[in-house]
Amino acid sequence: MTPHSAPISIMLADDQALLRVGFRMVLEAEEDFSVVAEAGSGAQAISLAASLRPQVILMDVRMPGVDGIEATRQIMTAQPNTRIIILTTFDLDEYAFGGLRAGASGFLLKNAEPGELIAAIRTVASGEASVSPRVTRRLLDLFGTKLPQAEAGTAGDPTALGALTERETEVFLAVAEGLSNTELAERFFLSESTVKTHVGRILHKLGVRDRVQAVILAYELGLAGQ
Repeated sequence: MTPHSAPISIMLADDQALLRVGFRMVLEAEEDFSVVAEAGSGAQAISLAASLRPQVILMDVRMPGVDGIEATRQIMTAQPNTRIIILTTFDLDEYAFGGLRAGASGFLLKNAEPGELIAAIRTVASGEASVSPRVTRRLLDLFGTKLPQAEAGTAGDPTALGALTERETEVFLAVAEGLSNTELAERFFLSESTVKTHVGRILHKLGVRDRVQAVILAYELGLAGQ
């Protein structure tokens, strides 16, 4: 953290108090983090997020009453600039995917190493997704047909597809396959900086904030194999 920058404000949402204590201890040891609230339920998370507007929320998916997926959906609808990281027990499960589809920027296993947790928070706070497009693609292949279409929380403007150039459309479809920037550069014989420029323009035109949401949008539009 630079001398003049504010710490990243974080809220913990989990119905297990001991888990929240553990996360708080890890996070408050970082100078650039500030844990501003704890929520023991999805409903409380929604309320606290509205009043405190934390930058990042660690959200458990399995909570009584309003679960983490529904809480994520409601928070992202009201406060689209918030970044949410889903906490789950199994990485490749429908809860992790449901959280991403509801608008989360990533997910972590509850037993993740402290370094992984810290890195993920810094990544999503910077506006990037903390889960790779390839993992998103794998989740789509496993669970994409299991969740009702009405549950989709992906922001985006499907009508903007027509605004993409031919090359941007090609890159968008390759992103939907789960390709990294390096792989995109190799496929299209471009520099990685040029790939980043293309991806940035694609995200802006489609109205999605990161590559994960772009992958989900492509899938829901039928542009990626289902």
